[in-house]
Amino acid sequence: MRSIDLATTSERKVMDVPSDQPSPAAKAGEPAKMVARNVDAFFGKTQALKKVSLEVATNRVLAIIGPSGCGKSTFLRCLNRMHEVASGTMKGTITLDGQNILQIDEVNLRRRVGMVFQKPNPFPTMSIFDNVAAGLRFNGHHNRKHLAEVVERCLRQAALWDEVKDSLNKSGMSISGGQQQRLCIARTLAVSPEVVLMDEPASALDPLSTAKIEELIYELKQNYTIAIVTHNMQQAARVSDMTAFFYLGELIEIGETKRIFTTPEKRQTEDYITGRFG
Repeated sequence: MRSIDLATTSERKVMDVPSDQPSPAAKAGEPAKMVARNVDAFFGKTQALKKVSLEVATNRVLAIIGPSGCGKSTFLRCLNRMHEVASGTMKGTITLDGQNILQIDEVNLRRRVGMVFQKPNPFPTMSIFDNVAAGLRFNGHHNRKHLAEVVERCLRQAALWDEVKDSLNKSGMSISGGQQQRLCIARTLAVSPEVVLMDEPASALDPLSTAKIEELIYELKQNYTIAIVTHNMQQAARVSDMTAFFYLGELIEIGETKRIFTTPEKRQTEDYITGRFG
């Protein structure tokens, strides 16, 4: 079979993971940050996910791949209950640090499990500074010095500070698309999430901006657990530690990224990554 070039990814131990079992945690003896068990998701009578079970390992990057309409984004949104915004429902269990997310207040859950969407969505009426500070102010933080420190730290984490430090009072819409996406990442980081969900974060960006987002993901996993949905398999190979392949609402296979892209266990996975369908 034709395999994806993994030359730019770090060497990893290849592990065989049965497709019906959750993925291994980040370190021996360390529990996964989030665990999904037998998750079904519905929009009205339409079932979008079927018995999905997997783990999102601590301080690692999980890439979720698969053709359009296979349930990738729905699963991502289930992790912080964003699917409920679109009147979706869920059966099964998802836990964050062992606690059922249905037992966590939605606002607190979405602070702990932040999300970056496909298209950059800075608040159009706010400055760059206020975009990053918005979540902090919502949570009752109004000290200007504290806000300034957090804004600078998060813009640095998002590799954006040097580009906008002299334009903090300008509109968040005044910068390029790639910068807007990094601004949205900084905004997400400002409320100190534990998990960062990214739904096709580079799909609308040029190659240079995409490269910056990928570099940023690599840096962020030192401090955050990350799950990313992507249609770009080369991107999944470059940025992720684990890869999950979804098809028709089901989790077909999950494992270490190197194994998934070189020796997948399932024929459907092989057919997808070699371009036979998708």
